[in-house]
Amino acid sequence: MSSSSFSVLFTLIFFSVLFCNSKAVIQLPPNETIPAVIAFGDSIVDTGNNNYLRTLVKCNFPPYGQDFKRKVPTGRFGNGKVPSDLIGTYVGLSLSLSLSLSLSLSLPVSGTLVPLLHAMFCICSMLLFELPYPKGINVEIILKEIYEQGARRIGILSAPPIGCVPSQRTLAGGILRQCSEKYNQAAKLFNIKLTAILDSLNRNLPNSKMVYLDVYSPLLDLIENPKKYGFEIANKGCCGTGNIEVSILCNPASATCTDASNYIFWDSYHPTEAAYRTLIPIVLQNFSSFF
Repeated sequence: MSSSSFSVLFTLIFFSVLFCNSKAVIQLPPNETIPAVIAFGDSIVDTGNNNYLRTLVKCNFPPYGQDFKRKVPTGRFGNGKVPSDLIGTYVGLSLSLSLSLSLSLSLPVSGTLVPLLHAMFCICSMLLFELPYPKGINVEIILKEIYEQGARRIGILSAPPIGCVPSQRTLAGGILRQCSEKYNQAAKLFNIKLTAILDSLNRNLPNSKMVYLDVYSPLLDLIENPKKYGFEIANKGCCGTGNIEVSILCNPASATCTDASNYIFWDSYHPTEAAYRTLIPIVLQNFSSFF
């Protein structure tokens, strides 16, 4: 899970979604509202912060964003909306995203996080914790720091079946490009340890609601049974050959598929908006656990 092919894509992003009166797809308990969503994660949930980082891993050019409003490449690693957009909509928020563009924003372990006192709900993409830091990152310490900054309802996305993304099929799946069981097993082991940490934190941190959100199982089912969910292709992305292209390799010169909604993956790493729209409601089906 710490292979350089993945690590190069992992960036820290921070955004808040300001509350407005909109109807939630997921029904909240009576008299409950969510004034803000704070998300920490990698390129999967980035809504544009990466545009302001000094890195070659960019996506603010076509064909990225080809199915987004006005076909504008916004810095989202996909053909359209990403999970952070959809989660905000599903819980009744507007899509007016306020991005933190400060490059001085650091990981919670540094103690310099923006205060979360007004946040009701936090989503953490666990791939954040695979960043290639010299001494690694302690998941428990990070979640404690987020809690100490004021967050009480925290959803933690599990590690996905990373061995089944197109790039890892190409790099580690053999001549037949099968899913890499080595990487999938690593993700499952990580998720087992994660659930133990969350159980401990919920017992020891007063009023905390840290909820494990399983991405692994529903995404694997989506990949293994694409036609069940209305998809045609699961083993390669829409951009270019679909086997290895991502970021600068997925560019205006790349030939893209005619209909990304037939694909689970947009490039060799990131799912399509259609896949996210299928996946996110399943992941959030135990949303009531936050209340």
